[in-house]
This record gives sequence, structure tokens and C-alpha cells, in this order.
Amino acid sequence: MDFTFDATTERLREELLDFMDTHVHPAEPVFAEQLAVLENRWAWTEAPVLGELRAEARRRGLWNLFLPGDHGAGLTNLQYAPLAEITGRSLHLAPAALNCAAPDTGNMEVLTEFGTPGQKREWLEPLLAGEIRSAFAMTEPDVASSDATNIATRIERDGDEFVINGRKWWITGAMNPHARIFIVMGKTDPTADRHRQQSQILVPRDTPGVVVKRGMEVLGYDDHEHGGHAEMEFTDVRVPATNLIGGEGDGFAIAQARLGPGRIHHCMRSIGVAERAIELMCARAEERVAFGKPIAEQGVVRDWIAESRVRIEQLRLLVLKTAWLMDTVGNKGAHTEIQAIKIATPSTVQWILDKAIQVHGAGGLSQDFPLASSYAGIRTLRFADGPDEVHKNALARNEIRRQAAARSAR
Repeated sequence: MDFTFDATTERLREELLDFMDTHVHPAEPVFAEQLAVLENRWAWTEAPVLGELRAEARRRGLWNLFLPGDHGAGLTNLQYAPLAEITGRSLHLAPAALNCAAPDTGNMEVLTEFGTPGQKREWLEPLLAGEIRSAFAMTEPDVASSDATNIATRIERDGDEFVINGRKWWITGAMNPHARIFIVMGKTDPTADRHRQQSQILVPRDTPGVVVKRGMEVLGYDDHEHGGHAEMEFTDVRVPATNLIGGEGDGFAIAQARLGPGRIHHCMRSIGVAERAIELMCARAEERVAFGKPIAEQGVVRDWIAESRVRIEQLRLLVLKTAWLMDTVGNKGAHTEIQAIKIATPSTVQWILDKAIQVHGAGGLSQDFPLASSYAGIRTLRFADGPDEVHKNALARNEIRRQAAARSAR
């Protein structure tokens, strides 16, 4: 693979860096102030400064960069990777300003690839325009959702409708009242093959029987600036049969198609989180004096800084390789690398954030710096889109199989 940015990537990268410096970073404290006075603290999309940022992003051509093809910017994964990394430096604001924030990104990808023309008109188009938000309702409190075939929510056919009953939790973005549509995964045929029992269906927020019960906290943070993570109930929820995405039994396959790009997008942005942590760590180390000299002169601190740089460079190369493989051999061909970055990224970035917090002293644990909230957010990635252990088990199984095949071929 060629590590040189092509002309399109370089142009967008320069534009995005300028946008971050002149608009996004100055807007961060303004966004926090505006969130604090909202009547509904979950409705973060109502913050006026976010609307201003979105208008400027569209004017600059920095809109829907994540989505390939005619609906988005037409970028490859390799082109998008350095751009997503830049947005990770302001994770709570920049992705949303560019309409590149999860879970909307994954839902737009699902609707683009699997949605009917009617579904695209009703839900994809307003999502692409940033007019509404959405959520993806898969995880459940009563089963081990790391095995997606466990999902117990029922989606049962009744004439021209489907009836949905079940409980969900950790549904990202669902607390935001502007999340108008949910993609719900549930079981349509418990007697079918294990990977053909599930389906996905579109459920509008205002459908009778849909209840958003409460927001979930992550290490004490409610993440309200992202619309929160909700616990939900679906009780005799009826929607038209035309709301089904794909066909009955396609839910597991659609979920896998959705999670591949989602995993690499998380990893791309997380590199930006780590870069900002290193930047803050170095600045703090030079300005703080302990025992008569700047702590930047302490050997242990220099060790942390050096290790941070080495680890993030290694991680970036692995993420770029994965993006390149997804572009050249497809998501299935890049499956091992997608698993590898999903395993490596949270632990690497978490380690860097931990050292940055340590350099900041007690301040690193406070709301005065972004490090503590970033640490909580990165810790969730060891569960989001599949826990570490599931990915390690699958990667190891494939590696054992690959090595056995290689021995047999000798």
C-alpha cells in the first residue's frame, strides 16, 4: 500500500484541520455552556453552535465524509481514515458537526445498502441531511448479546404488520428526542437456522408501545452530549411489514455488514483521541514543576511519552492496513485485521490516556480536562461492537486454522 495521501485526501485534510482550528475547538466551551441550559439535556442537537458548525461544514464540503458512493463524499476507507482521526480530537463535537457520528453512520450505511426506495426516502434522506437522528437497538439486558444469535426480542408477523416485544439497553443516541427512527433487531423465526432467526426492522420513535425508560451511565458519565445510552421497552409495537429491512432472517448478516465499517470508524477516531492526549501530556509535563524541575525531565514521564508515540504509530499503521484491505479485498477479506484493530485500539488508547491522566495529577481526573471523559468513552469500546474476548477467540481460531492449512500444504 502507498502511504502518501492522494490529492483528494490532502485537500480534505487541510480543509478539515483548518475547520477544527478555527471553528470546532473554539466551539467546545460554547457547546458545553449551551448544553447546560437546554430544557432537555439529552437534546444536544438543539445547541445553536452545533447548527452553525454543521452549516460551515457543509459549506466547506466536509459533510457525510464516511459514506462512499453517490450518497456520501465517495471516499475510500483509506481516504477517510486520516479525516476520521482528526475528528477524534474533538470526539463529542466534530463527528456530529460533519454528520459522521455513530450510530447514524452505521444506520445510514444499512439503509444505503439494504433499504428499499421507500425506506430511503422516508429515513435515509433526512439522516443524510442531518435533520433527524437515529439509533440501533440490538443489545439486550437479559441475554449475553456478545453472541448476537441470543437476541430474544420477538418480531412476529401479523397480516400486513409486524408486532415487536422485548427489552433493549445501551442503545446509543436513543435518549435524544430527535432520534426519530430505531433499527431494531429481533427474532422472527426461532426454529430457523441459528444465523437465520434474526431480522431487522424500522420502528419510528412515536409508535405506540415504544418506551425509552432511562439513560445509562458509563463510569458515572451519562454521555448526554451524544444523546445518551438508553434502556428501552417494546410492548406490542406494531409497524407495517414494509418496515422490514431486507428479508426475514437477514438480520444477522445485516448486523455483520454494519459492524465492520463501524469498528474501523471507532478505531480511526480513537487515534485522534490518543493524539490529543499526547499533546496535552507533553504540554502539562513541560509546564508543571515538581522537586525543582519540570516533570518533563523525569525519566518515567519521558518513558510514557516515548511509549505513547511508539504505540500510536504502530496502531495507526494497522488501522491504515485494515482500511486498505477493506478497499481492495472487501470487508470479508479484511476480517482478521478488523478483529485485530478492534482488539488493539481500546487497550492502546486507554494506556495512553491513563499516562496522560497521571501526568496531569488530580486535574486529569476532573472535568477541567477531557482526559477522564475520554477514558470512560474508550473503555466502552472494549464492549461496543463485540467484546475483546469474542474477537480474540475468533481471531485465534482462524489463526490456528490458517497455520494448520499451511502445514498441510508443505
